[in-house]
Amino acid sequence: MKVLVVGKGGREHALVHGLWLSGAEVLATQPNPGMAQHARAIAVAPTDVAGILAVAQAEHVDLVVIGPEAPLVLGLADVLRANGIAAFGPGKAAAQLEASKDFTKNFLNRHGIPTARHVTVTDLQAAKRALRTFAHPPVIKADGLAAGKGVAVPDTWEEAEAAVQAFLGDRTLGDAGATLVLEERLIGPEISALALCDGKTLLPFDLARDHKRILDGDRGENTGGMGAVSPLPTVDAATRARIDREVLQPTLAGFLADGLDFRGVIYAGIMLTADGPKVLEYNVRFGDPEAQVLIPRLGAQLADLLLATATGQLAGKTLPTDVPAAVTVVLAAANYPATPRTGDVITGLDAASAMPDVLVFHAGTQADGATVRTAGGRVLTVTGLGATVAQARARAYAAAAGIHFEGQQMRTDIAASVI
Repeated sequence: MKVLVVGKGGREHALVHGLWLSGAEVLATQPNPGMAQHARAIAVAPTDVAGILAVAQAEHVDLVVIGPEAPLVLGLADVLRANGIAAFGPGKAAAQLEASKDFTKNFLNRHGIPTARHVTVTDLQAAKRALRTFAHPPVIKADGLAAGKGVAVPDTWEEAEAAVQAFLGDRTLGDAGATLVLEERLIGPEISALALCDGKTLLPFDLARDHKRILDGDRGENTGGMGAVSPLPTVDAATRARIDREVLQPTLAGFLADGLDFRGVIYAGIMLTADGPKVLEYNVRFGDPEAQVLIPRLGAQLADLLLATATGQLAGKTLPTDVPAAVTVVLAAANYPATPRTGDVITGLDAASAMPDVLVFHAGTQADGATVRTAGGRVLTVTGLGATVAQARARAYAAAAGIHFEGQQMRTDIAASVI
């Protein structure tokens, strides 16, 4: 099988590694140095829809796997399928579930999927008035794509007003923040429920948990994610069944009712409240860093599963059951998430990668001859595998301890809450 992977971050490195492990010939758009070990480089940008189509046709690829959200929102999957090329990723209309928070809220309410109360605003003064309709400072979300920086979780009314001013008044996020969704703040543990979907059938993964705040103890600024763990032994079977019954299956029914072409992975960010699971958001692709714990647990089955999803053949497929636990730890650059510093030399990569049951996925890295340097906010994700979450966590941190670059940031409590 020949597969083209679109994207060049940590999630895409995990996809490339899993496809290579599956025996596929892998091509990748502008791959980072880690991806380039197992994929042939294609000099086309991930958002160049026409260029990707041309490469897929010239290379006679069997499957295009679209990693990030931006090309999905541009309609890359639609263009590929219209030209007879199998694509793993939803169509443009379905990608609005990630591109627009207001679209998502309307979808959830229309299909009876539990979520928090919300108000959508486009005017600064109206937004400030709407804040006070909540009993407590609400979560403030930019409606559009904001690279993981479009959510503020204020603890005080002053912080809430400052966030509204920044997004709507100062336009710190540009057009992504021109519409805001103010949402009731829910209380409880947050989890990630992902499932493969071929448009007719869902195949759920084990639950995962992301750790979004920059500092230990879930303190500090929100980020794209500082680490992840799967499975979650603290979530019982009854709760998992309720998530399937109240969230995942109604989501699939909503796709069918609304005529949304969804062939890819649906990601529901869920808060486990005292009233049951409630959806915080959807992503329409693998999460990052959730991909770095879910994909390694599939072993060599990834290529078969992704092709079956893209071609509507998921019925009857199963996920492996005898799989290791996984914990991934993000190593972030100095000054992340504000203005990450780049160009710092990274050492210890070879030794960490050689450790048993450890995978080091590149995200924001660049090659400088034989030297690897930082080139983004989240630089590396270090994944440990083990018979238990505790064992996987120990391996991830042991490997991460041997990797160094100036200003490196790393949380020390990833997965501690589920052990």
